Order: sequence, then structure tokens, then C-alpha cells
Amino acid sequence: MAAERESPSWNVRVKRIYESPDGGFRVLVDRLWPRGVSKSRAGLDEWRKDLAPSTELRTWFGHRGDRWEEFVQRYRVELEGNPGVAGFGRECRSRPDTVLLFGARNETENEAVVLRDYLLSTPGPA
Repeated sequence: MAAERESPSWNVRVKRIYESPDGGFRVLVDRLWPRGVSKSRAGLDEWRKDLAPSTELRTWFGHRGDRWEEFVQRYRVELEGNPGVAGFGRECRSRPDTVLLFGARNETENEAVVLRDYLLSTPGPA
């Protein structure tokens, strides 16, 4: 299973959508629907395409390990300019357990990992 990070009051996990649901507020953060997964099997609470990397960035990255570090930097810039991220961060903070779902094979180098780290490093409301 993918790594988890916790903050004192809330938890954000990342998990492949192909794994069995195990609770939490389940949010798909891919721009494209994952192949071979029915909507009923996914057990989603939300599908937040607006939080996914842009089509251009996703295509450029192509899940190439040699582009990972630059992908992280570029995606974080997109997140900083994305008006939906702050509201989603507040929503996550209001829940004890959020699960960011992704379809990529690589469990450590994907957009859900970057989004989780971004959310956990961004201060919440005072």
C-alpha cells in the first residue's frame, strides 16, 4: 500500500483505485477515469478532476521516473494557482480520514502523492 502521512487532527492517505475500499472519504484525483473500474466498484465520494494535473503536464510526465522531480515542481505550481485546492483542503480538514485515489501503477510517484503532500504542508485556516 502507498505511504501515508498524518497531521495531528486529520489524515490523508493515497491508494490505488484498484484496491478494495477500506473506508475514509474516497476522492479520485485523476483527470481520466481508470480503465476497468466500474463506478459502483470504485465506491467514490467525489471525483475531483479539477485537482488533477493539467492534460499538458500529465502527458509530458508520462510516468517517467526521470521526470518525477520536475513533475512535482510543475504540479505544485498548478496547485498554487488552482482555486479549488483551498476549499478541498478545508473539506479534508473537516474529515478524520481522506483517501486520495489514483490509477497509476507507481504508488510513490503519482499526482495523489504530490497533492497529499501539498495539502499537508499548506496551513489551514487560523
